[in-house]
Order: sequence, then C-alpha cells, then structure tokens
Amino acid sequence: MPGPQPYTGLPPELVASPEFQRVCRERDFAQVFQLAKKRAGVYPSRIAALCGMTPSRVGEIISGRRSLAHIDVIERVADGLRIPGAMLGLAHRPWEIPDTPTPPERTADRSSASVDQAEGGQEGGEPSGIDDLLTLADGKVTRSTLVALQSSVEDYWRRDDEHGGASLRPAVVGHLRYVTQLMNGADGALHRDLQSLAAELARLAGWAYFDARQYSTARTHFTQALRLSRGQDDYLFMANVLSCMSLQATYDGNPTDAVALACKAQDSARAAGDQPLVMSMLHMREAFAQATLRDSMACHQALDRSRDAYENARGREGAAPSWVRYFDESKLIVDTGIALARLGEAARAEPLIAEGLRRESAAQQRGRAFHAFWLATAQLQQGSLEAACQSASLALDFTASLDSPRVAGHVREFHGRLAPYAREAPVISFEQKMREVLG
Repeated sequence: MPGPQPYTGLPPELVASPEFQRVCRERDFAQVFQLAKKRAGVYPSRIAALCGMTPSRVGEIISGRRSLAHIDVIERVADGLRIPGAMLGLAHRPWEIPDTPTPPERTADRSSASVDQAEGGQEGGEPSGIDDLLTLADGKVTRSTLVALQSSVEDYWRRDDEHGGASLRPAVVGHLRYVTQLMNGADGALHRDLQSLAAELARLAGWAYFDARQYSTARTHFTQALRLSRGQDDYLFMANVLSCMSLQATYDGNPTDAVALACKAQDSARAAGDQPLVMSMLHMREAFAQATLRDSMACHQALDRSRDAYENARGREGAAPSWVRYFDESKLIVDTGIALARLGEAARAEPLIAEGLRRESAAQQRGRAFHAFWLATAQLQQGSLEAACQSASLALDFTASLDSPRVAGHVREFHGRLAPYAREAPVISFEQKMREVLG
C-alpha cells in the first residue's frame, strides 16, 4: 500500500489568500492549522509530523487550549508547513530562495584552448581527446568543413538567444579547440578563414562564460578572440569583441573600464568606415557604463549619439554586419529606458522599457526576462510595489525556459530590493512563484 505523498508545501492560492495572511500575521496558529486542514487537506497528525510536535499538542492548539510563543517552535511550523518567514514575522527561511550554484572559476582549464594555441601553436604531449585523434589521423581541411563549422556557430548563437549560453560552453570550447588544430593543416585563404572562425568561436565562448557569470574565464576568451583577429584588419569584429567586454565590465562593477572599452570599440568601428548601426549600439554600451558611474550628462550625451546614429542607419540595416542587426528600434527604446533606470530616472525609464518589451519577439526569451526585471525595477523605484511584483512575475515566466545564471542573478538582485516590503501580499506572492520557478 503506497505511503503518503511527499509534502511540497501549502497551495499557492492558500498562501496568497488575505485570510491566511491575516492569521499568520496575528500568529493565530489555531486558524493556521484549521485552514491547512480545510483548504489543503493537511490533517493534525500530518501537521504534527511535519512540525516536530505531538498530535495531542496540535489538537490542543486547534481547540484554543494551548498557544505557541517560543520562537524555535514557530520556526519549526514555518519550516514544516513551508510558510514564508515574513508572513510570521521571521527572517527568510533557508528553504525559501533556492541557490543557483555557480561553478567555481578555474585558473587553468584544459578544455579551453590557450592564447598561444589560438595563434597557431600547440602544447607538447599526447593528444587528449577524440577530436585531437581524428584531426591527427585525417589532417585534411576542405571548404565544406569550414561551411559546416560556420553553420554550427550560427546555430549556437540562435540557441544562446533563445535559451541562454551557459549550457553551450562545453560544445563551443570543444569546437574552438578543433578549429585551432585544423588551422595547422591549412594554408592560404583557408587558413585565414579558419582563423576568423576560431576568433568567432572564442568570442562565443567568452559570451557563454559571461552569461554563466564566470567573468575571469570570459575575459580570457574575449582576449583570445582579439588576438586571433590581429593582423586581419577586421576592425568591426574587434569592435564587437570590445563591446562585449565593455558590457561585462559594467556587470562586473568596473564601469570606468567599461567606458574605456566602449570608446575603444567606437574607434575601431570608425576605422572600418561608415557603420551607423554598429556605432548606435556602441554608444549605447557607453551610456550603460556612464549610467553606472552616475554621470548623468555623459550618459545623456551617449544616448543622444546612439539615437542619432540609429536614425542615420534607417534603410541601411541590410548593409550592417549580421551580429548587430539585433539592435533594432525596439532594442534602442528598451536600452534607453534601462540606461535611464540605472541613472535613477525611473519615471522616464518605465514607459520606454514597457514599450520595448511590448514590441519584442516572443523568441527573445532571455532579453525579455532582463527587460521585464528592469521594468519591475523602474516601477519599484517609483513606489509601485504591486506593479513591480507583477512585472517581476512576468520575468519569471520567461526565466523558466532559460539556462542563464546572469538572468538568475537579476532575479536575486530584484528580490533583495524587496526586503523592506517582505510582509506585503504582492511580495509574498512573488516569492511563492520564485520558489516554484527556481526550485
């Protein structure tokens, strides 16, 4: 005969109900237990087992003959029935917000190609994987090999956009090692094309590690991408890599470096000729960094330059590199709003982020998750707690299909801002959904 089903917590609709929130706030445990029985089917014997009490004591509490006053017992009830701590006047319980483990940084990653290998060298010793062995046994590179590899890179970028890049790292790094080995068996134009492909794979690896919040490893791969592109005069590619490094520096708490990297990217793009769409995106990178520095004037000037460059790009988007075509009018609008939110200009930021989010494609799950959290941030800055929690709940819907520690980081940062309102009903409902999605 099967035993009782594992207890997973009270129904969300009960936890969010005004009646249950009231009796929790009053610490009326007789009513807490009665509602658990009537609305969730958790009978006194089960309550006793979950909360470390005897059934007779639970019965006495329900009948009003006994009360709960000791904090350790109240904590046992919160943990046993999975009642959020804030509802009972407690700190957040350890089980409330599940951790998202981030793999530790490694100073030496044998699955990654070193910078020296990327430039055509190779470590001594025996080959370490099946790709190494196949390459040594074959030794031939054809144009069709290159086409197939380029197709793989395009597929990686699509999957990164839809589901996040963290889970792509092993495959991308493996392809990077494979291509750097193929370079040794090619010459002339084919060698140059393989070197360009290796540079793009290194940039993609950097982006995947950035999305995983492993910033040191990401920086190593971005640097590798720059070195691979050296000597090819591909100024637009270098501008692209530098723009990624600028965004990472903003996230990593180095906005001064982020400004310098964004400006260097702009110089590189200018060397490539007239590229207004690229310049629009790069000015926006600078605006993000200036906003993080709280330099309002510099941020607004960068936003103006971004908007002017975008106007110059209208009708010419097809001539821009494929990697920058994501930066359309919707992206310009929402990124302008995010920069203003970073500055603290929430009233101006909110309608822009909302409009950009409304326009965005449903396939852009990670971007929509980020933007919904920024919308929630702008609303919270204006004191609109209920609207902020609704927007954050929408972001959680997008987050459910993503493998992106960077997005998870946004979840936790926003949740931290809700601490002063921990006992408010919208926050309790948001936390309940957060546990469901991240748990």
